[in-house]
Amino acid sequence: MIRVGIVGKPNVGKSTFFAAATLAPAEIASYPFTTIKPNRGVAYIRSPCPCRSLGVTCTPKNSLCIEGERFVPLELVDLAGLVPGAHKGRGLGNQFLDDIRQASVLIHIIDASGGTDEEGRQCSVEGHDPLEDVRFLEDELSHWLADILTRDWAHLLRLSQMGKSWRGLLAERLAGLGITEPQLSEAIAATGVPQRPQEWRDENMLALARGLRNASKPMVLAANKCDIAPPQLLKKVGGVPTCAEAELALRRAADAELIAYRPGDASFRVLCDQLPEAQAKALHYIEKLLGQFHSTGVQECIERARHLLDLIVVYPVENEHRYTDKEGNVLPDAYLIPRGSSARDLAYMVHTDLGEGFIRAIDARTKRVIGADQPLEEGSVVKIVA
Repeated sequence: MIRVGIVGKPNVGKSTFFAAATLAPAEIASYPFTTIKPNRGVAYIRSPCPCRSLGVTCTPKNSLCIEGERFVPLELVDLAGLVPGAHKGRGLGNQFLDDIRQASVLIHIIDASGGTDEEGRQCSVEGHDPLEDVRFLEDELSHWLADILTRDWAHLLRLSQMGKSWRGLLAERLAGLGITEPQLSEAIAATGVPQRPQEWRDENMLALARGLRNASKPMVLAANKCDIAPPQLLKKVGGVPTCAEAELALRRAADAELIAYRPGDASFRVLCDQLPEAQAKALHYIEKLLGQFHSTGVQECIERARHLLDLIVVYPVENEHRYTDKEGNVLPDAYLIPRGSSARDLAYMVHTDLGEGFIRAIDARTKRVIGADQPLEEGSVVKIVA
């Protein structure tokens, strides 16, 4: 499953964002380091379900279909809050940086109101520049990667002088961080470091680390607390205007069947004739917020994370005529796969034996054979023959 890391300094709403996106229990409080061990939960991306275009009623197994929208799961991890100096072990830095290596993409939650200082302590609105938080997180990750690059550097140079590829040696070192050799090559080309590693200096290491961070840990910026953020600060910060508290309230109300609401919608519908006064007042406040920003921003952040990874949704089936699995479930499974993946790649994702025994694939819509290496398209319904 794709893993998305929720990052940021303490007390900016990370755990609220996580709870809103997943409805998983997470300790939420307004003091630093509430989250010590990473919370894990499942969030969903939205994609049109093929059920309507195929004229069938689907029976999903690994995902949800709500009114023709397929909600496809991915893993969300709420990581410990980060403070300046984390790459030197300050705060919970070592744990955070160890956890972050497992994330494919990051959602950086910042307090767009400027109401928390650099340590995550509450201060007055506009008491802190949120852009400093963006810069500090990027710098911490870059210095962390630079430290890994320079570790045993003299030994790596000796091995390269003995005929071993220094690119290969670096790729081996970075593999545990989820950084691929193509990403390493891309970062080397983009940052223009000398072709001979013997000529690299500290500034070259840091430049390469920044390139690796951009290539391997793409980031979505969630401008949280947008409902109380001064407009000039919100414009300065950019990113996705987000109100995690509002999303959490909507999700809980929908879970209690008080309202009809789908994550990411621009509106909701009240199902209860008489709501408690406090709840009615809160929903009215959120209604005005949705009118201004068109969503709470939480689902949009997750969708942007998906697009940064360039993932598409495909549907493997066993019966290309009925679009079913062997139990008769219609369009049972939805898979998130990198754009450009082939039918053979999908077969391996479903099961190793299916990939190793791959013979051909069939487009269930057209009933035509799909070439083994032909890239699949968004919404493809595929029968794999093995």
